[in-house]
Amino acid sequence: MKEFLKIVFGLAFPIALQNLINTGVTTADVVMLGKVGETALSSGSLAGQVQFVMSLMIFGMTSGASVLTAQYWGKKDIKAIEKIFSMTLCFAVCAGIVFFVAAEFFPEQIMHIFSSEEAVIQGGASYLRIVAFSYPISAFCTAYLYMMRSIERAKIGTAVFACSLVLNVVMNAVLIFGLLGAPAMGVRGAALATFLSRCLEFALVLYYLLKVNRQVRIRWEYSFRWDRLLLRDFLVLSIPVVLNETLWGAGMSANAAILGQLGSSAAAANSVVRVIRELVMVMSIGLSAATSVLVGKAIGEKKLKMAETYARRMVCLSIGVTFCAGLAMLSLRHVITNALTLGPEAKDYLLFMLVILSAYSLCQSVSCPVIVGVLRAGGDTRFGLILEGGSLWAGSILMGWLGAFVFHLSVKGVFILLMLDEFIKLPFAVWRYRSKIWLKDVTR
Repeated sequence: MKEFLKIVFGLAFPIALQNLINTGVTTADVVMLGKVGETALSSGSLAGQVQFVMSLMIFGMTSGASVLTAQYWGKKDIKAIEKIFSMTLCFAVCAGIVFFVAAEFFPEQIMHIFSSEEAVIQGGASYLRIVAFSYPISAFCTAYLYMMRSIERAKIGTAVFACSLVLNVVMNAVLIFGLLGAPAMGVRGAALATFLSRCLEFALVLYYLLKVNRQVRIRWEYSFRWDRLLLRDFLVLSIPVVLNETLWGAGMSANAAILGQLGSSAAAANSVVRVIRELVMVMSIGLSAATSVLVGKAIGEKKLKMAETYARRMVCLSIGVTFCAGLAMLSLRHVITNALTLGPEAKDYLLFMLVILSAYSLCQSVSCPVIVGVLRAGGDTRFGLILEGGSLWAGSILMGWLGAFVFHLSVKGVFILLMLDEFIKLPFAVWRYRSKIWLKDVTR
């Protein structure tokens, strides 16, 4: 147990801290734009769904690649790891370029998906035109730092994202409110602050990979001459995960779009809930990522009993920390609501949504480490795709859409329906975990 706790503090907590810092960037936008008003908050938050979906796609790519990397790390096959790194970064940058083109040249069309209010659409479009330039470099940095986790090098990501957060918060304050003689740019100021913080991330990552990291290098020749067998393994494992994360991200965006069509008060309340959900789940998500590395490495070392032990302990730890975080969130819900410049209707929605979120997060504290951590570590990625995609799109989103636009339920009723996916998937995730089908070596 002592050795396990040492590993948790050395790997899981730095990953959780990275997630917390990344959430902190979004939180800074929400808090500061919330001081400007509901329209600014809705515009920035809804436009941020583009970055959210892209980040999940990158996470999907790196999660699939990390299944291989973690198991090859257990075998100490550095050459194979370097080849996987190069392939993953190429795919990530290509994805970033696609999102840049979409956000830069079609921002109004994108915003029409999320809102029917012209002021929100125009504010979100102005945000996207600026922040779009950060997408390719953000994709590169995120993919590289996520891959470093799979070889137990999580601290570099924590340092990079911490520096980025500090710059983002400072520049947010200066550019949103017009401090230190700068013009008050509102939503566009939040976008510019985000772009500048991504540039800092890129500079720090380049310095680290060129000057510091001597163990696993990015060899540019591998970027142009791919190992066919490794590419096949990468695609077999990564495509289901990319589809899984993309469907999940698109599902969260669909939730935001459905609530956004019900008015700016519902959209503003949901914007806050989205950030709080990330804060409540930040430790569980960190544990899930660490579980994938630890279990994958143990499988690569042929230590299957150790893999089972790590999996069980990580799931239990996830439940415990999420329960504490959810309890804290419930206790502070009135403080959170009163801290933002929201109208009475939006505050009423927010208080209700936070209560529902407490039950939702407890279910997610089990399914997240099982699907994202345990099953993926053993290459069981297709099951996660079917389970999450089905419970979300054929379950909660379909019911939420029907509730909003066919049965015309209240905002609160629609929100409950949109939160049902975790309750649907929970028993199936537990069954798959207990079956031990996921305990398999996928290396060559």
